[in-house]
Amino acid sequence: MDSEILNRICEIQHEGEKAVLVTIVETRGSTPRKAGSKMLILPDGTSYGTIGGGCAEGEVRRQALTALDVNCSRLYTVSMLNDMAADEGMVCGGIMEVFIQII
Repeated sequence: MDSEILNRICEIQHEGEKAVLVTIVETRGSTPRKAGSKMLILPDGTSYGTIGGGCAEGEVRRQALTALDVNCSRLYTVSMLNDMAADEGMVCGGIMEVFIQII
């Protein structure tokens, strides 16, 4: 795990704050990052690390902040197979399964 993410998690836990750790747990096809990539998202939307950027990362960020609001971890599937991905200029063509974990 990225040391910046790990340090920030330690600070968050010490301060009694909440955040969301997003981890890619599985990929199929062409994806910008592979399983094990992580991103930490704070309640204000600040993030550390990346799961690939672009509209897929933006979508996961929205899902992560929603999960934080309802205090519920979950799996989420990000599909980069449809025409929208092409319209957004995404060169990937795969699927990422991410675990959105409240910490």
